Amino acid sequence: MRGYLRGALLATAFGAAFGLACGAAGGAAWAATVKVGVVAPFSGPFAMVGKTFKEAIAVYQAEHGKEVAGTTVEFVFKDLDQANPAQSKALSQELVVKEKVGFLAGYFFTPDALAVAPLIDEANIPCVIFNAATSAITEKSPRYVRTSFTLWQNTVPLAEHMARQGIRKVVTAVSDYGPGIDGETAFKTTFEKAGGQVVDSIRMPLKSTDFAPFMQRIRDSGAEAIYAFLPAGPTTLAFVKAFNDNGLKDRGIKFFGPGDLTQEPDLPALGDAALGLTTTFNYSQAHDSEKNRRFLARHKELFGSSDTVTFTSVGAYDGVEVIYRMIEKAGGKVGPGKMDGAKAVESIKGLSWESPRGPVAIDPDSRHVTQTIYLRVVEKEGGRLINKEVAAFPNQPDYGYKAGK
Repeated sequence: MRGYLRGALLATAFGAAFGLACGAAGGAAWAATVKVGVVAPFSGPFAMVGKTFKEAIAVYQAEHGKEVAGTTVEFVFKDLDQANPAQSKALSQELVVKEKVGFLAGYFFTPDALAVAPLIDEANIPCVIFNAATSAITEKSPRYVRTSFTLWQNTVPLAEHMARQGIRKVVTAVSDYGPGIDGETAFKTTFEKAGGQVVDSIRMPLKSTDFAPFMQRIRDSGAEAIYAFLPAGPTTLAFVKAFNDNGLKDRGIKFFGPGDLTQEPDLPALGDAALGLTTTFNYSQAHDSEKNRRFLARHKELFGSSDTVTFTSVGAYDGVEVIYRMIEKAGGKVGPGKMDGAKAVESIKGLSWESPRGPVAIDPDSRHVTQTIYLRVVEKEGGRLINKEVAAFPNQPDYGYKAGK
């Protein structure tokens, strides 16, 4: 028996939905529309994420149209306002059974993405992850594809860079869930291999709001620097402010981490206190390419500003690229009962294209995006704070995929 989807009621619903679809396909051409269900926070403290997903989808369709291989692509959005695996499962199930989506997409938090693995296997549809960053996710189903990043992917080049700078003693401070633990493990493994020492490892509850006690531990540790990771949103802003407010910057403790901590929409609130913060990430608004300039210009044309564009924007934008390519390779024959989800994913293994972030490709093994990771420093340019790219580490894989196995 397979989990919750083996319940009689749901099995009946699937049977009816797929039976009708297959019967229709037997007597006529496939449907002219395919739906893509997007599960993400569109309200609550992480509503900015859903906003960036929705806007990036609109930009992609403005550039490429809403039709591919004779099939119209329609997006259906479901609001998941915080990490909640049970609700993620229920919303995704509703999209599959009631909306009859041909693809699932989105997923900001790792637990929410992991919760749908049995569903996509049972329904045999692809799931394109726009953000959730724990390496192990794509190991849970062959129908997952990810277009964002992983903590291993961002952290390994950062730890190597810090070691090259002569830093020897570091504290890690991460949110206590999958991506945070990945970041901690990736940093410790890489930094210690390069001769450095992690003098303290701090794991903070995901919903932490008071960071003063953690700052005291960092102060007392004797560390030269910290490596920090928290999921993008209000907590990252509060953590960076606490670092400055508790005098760690003034004491000369250097601040490093993945780019979630200095995402562009937060920089105005951080102000000049953010100057000099160093991160590694897969995207910056300041990325110098014609593709990125066109992306930002189209976003501004559609929404009046490109100030909200950040890493979640390109994760969604490139996720739509992957969905369109799967539809194209299937000749438009997509949707419940018409497309083998595993074969659709198989069709885009090795796919490469030019993204606003730079050159990217889908690794055939991990089904995760191989990409350039950039070393960025917060600087002021034209009176505006930016993540200036100062070095590039091309062709970075997900070092955490099947790590230790």
